[in-house]
Amino acid sequence: MTLTYQTREERRLAGKQNRKNKRNKKHFTFFIKLMIGFVLFGLFCLGAIGGTVYAFIQDVPELSKSKLEDPLSSKFYDMDGNFIHEYGTEHRTKISYEQIPRQLEEAIIATEDSRFYEHQGVDIKRTAKAIMENITGEFGSQGGSTITQQVIKNSFLSPEKTIKRKVQEWYLAYKLEQQYSKKEILAMYVNKINLGNRSYGVASAAENYYGLELKDLNKLTLPQAAMLAGLTQSPNNYDPTKKENLKAATDRRNMVLTLMNRHGYLSKTEMESASKVPVTEGIVKNEANKGMPYEAFLDGAVREVEAKLKNVDISKDGLQIYLTIDPKAQELADSILSGGLVSYPDKEFQAAFTFMDSKTGEIRAIGSGRNDYRTTFRGHNLVTSLRRQPGSTFKPIFDYGPAIEYLKWSTYHQVVDEPYEYSTGDPIRNAYKNYAGKMSIRNALIESRNVPALKTLESVGLDKAKKFSEALGIPYPDGKVYESYSIGSNTVSPIQLAGAYGAFANQGVYTKPHFVSKVVMPDGTVIDFKPDSKRVMQDYTSFMVTDMLRGVLNAPNGTGKLAAVPGADIAGKTGTTNFDKKVISKFGYPEDATNDSWFAGYTSNYTMTVWTGYAKNGAGHFMNKEESKISHTIFKTMMQKYSSGSSHFKQPASVEKIRNELYIKGVKRDMVPPAPKPKKEAKKEKEKPNKKTAAKNKEKGKKPKTKKKD
Repeated sequence: MTLTYQTREERRLAGKQNRKNKRNKKHFTFFIKLMIGFVLFGLFCLGAIGGTVYAFIQDVPELSKSKLEDPLSSKFYDMDGNFIHEYGTEHRTKISYEQIPRQLEEAIIATEDSRFYEHQGVDIKRTAKAIMENITGEFGSQGGSTITQQVIKNSFLSPEKTIKRKVQEWYLAYKLEQQYSKKEILAMYVNKINLGNRSYGVASAAENYYGLELKDLNKLTLPQAAMLAGLTQSPNNYDPTKKENLKAATDRRNMVLTLMNRHGYLSKTEMESASKVPVTEGIVKNEANKGMPYEAFLDGAVREVEAKLKNVDISKDGLQIYLTIDPKAQELADSILSGGLVSYPDKEFQAAFTFMDSKTGEIRAIGSGRNDYRTTFRGHNLVTSLRRQPGSTFKPIFDYGPAIEYLKWSTYHQVVDEPYEYSTGDPIRNAYKNYAGKMSIRNALIESRNVPALKTLESVGLDKAKKFSEALGIPYPDGKVYESYSIGSNTVSPIQLAGAYGAFANQGVYTKPHFVSKVVMPDGTVIDFKPDSKRVMQDYTSFMVTDMLRGVLNAPNGTGKLAAVPGADIAGKTGTTNFDKKVISKFGYPEDATNDSWFAGYTSNYTMTVWTGYAKNGAGHFMNKEESKISHTIFKTMMQKYSSGSSHFKQPASVEKIRNELYIKGVKRDMVPPAPKPKKEAKKEKEKPNKKTAAKNKEKGKKPKTKKKD
């Protein structure tokens, strides 16, 4: 039905309304389209952002536990448990959440992440603020990282400041919060952070700045805790040990105190009181640049640890290594090698020695090379790696010890010293030009005669000699032994020789020489490094050998009298080796030039073996008779300091003494020294004229001379 208008005005108004309705409809349609456009654009942007975020996290690092673990420095302690040195790529001591002092925790949270216990890894409010400030400035100019994000950043991501890295940081921080508790994450953080002064983690920093060991960490004062918390922003600029940093360090420390007050951890009075404390209070002298002490000893210790604990890395694994070292003994050893107590012929002359506890096998000190051959950490260690012929120091180990152990010989057993040959037909010679004829093994050992040593070995047999010496820690790499070993033509190290002599000193009980007593792992597991002791010979064998070796130092015919210490009961043996003819000819050495010189000896408390010589052959690299005694002097210099507390060797019940010679009880005596003649009879014997002299006098018409009576 068609609408009829009454008037022209009505028609005009109706037309106007129609036109308005059409315009409104058109505007509404445009608005709808605009809104739809915005929504689509928003969805597109969200999609683009989502796609970008998705793309960013495609190559995000795996949240692995191994990467959350930090490299931990290892610490060395002496025989009494005193700290010596810290070694590692980063000086760090790991602690648990329970070990974090309350004030330090509050200082860190107030400064680094005040809503740490509220967010889920990312602080939205703080992040939004950082984004706005970055929009107005350069990206990366303002940080909004939470403690969780900092753990992620320091463990998994590169330091570059890009949107991609930031997105990955947010994503991983959220994931970390899903897998670990807040306490675990905070512990990760306080162990990771770099606090300057070569300190990684708060425990290491507390020790380096304030001298507080882990057990004393709770003694950290409020001003000190605030200072440590403030260092994270710029460790180098706020280091309070540097004079030029004192104002900046004080301002930073006080800012932390202010933040602690703002967040309710401190009262205003506490804040003001702590702010008045000098920032240097409690600071200890910085010894960060101090070099490693006792390098040779620590090198030997690390080799020992790595040999027993496979795949361990002392630079990263945070071990506590308890050494057997006696610092005073080691300092004396260092002085000996430096030339301050013993004179050496030249700079090339070398020495290596082991000073060991006779009862436990614990090495107390070592000397390992001089000048260019002085052992450095991770370098060539003469004490552990040197392999030189021991000469006559090997005779108790390979000849006379086995003879007493297996053949039950007495110290008076007779052997003939005479021209002799090896089974190969090669001659064996003494250092002496003469031969003594029939003599006891005691005198043969004291005078270091070679022929009796070889004959003794032949009586014992190579197999038994090998068995006996191997039980004393002497290795034979190819498993073979030879007749020439009777006079020490094999090779040993000073440590191996010390172990063998230590068994004689310890009544026949062998304990392998060692540098380390125990190692404590980061989780508290204790690994014992003390080797088991074992009896390797009867007590009569060790005592009878010891008694013979006493004579080397105190008998008139002894070869080691220079090593004797007045009043000390010491047993020992000298040993030298010579050059072969080719070397003598090549370098023009004298015929009697000495190549190696050894002295091995012991008291009831300490055993020491000393090697001296040159590292390699060359012009002038030989020892004359006097220089071959330097090993004796080194031994004496060390033992003078440490022999006073040693007791005398006690004769066991299994041994009996007859006319100063020793026999095994219950064993048939092979030969006994002749009984000493009564004094009167001996006097008459002395007064009797010599038959040959009397005959000559008779021929000349002279009366025989007689000794005048007193």
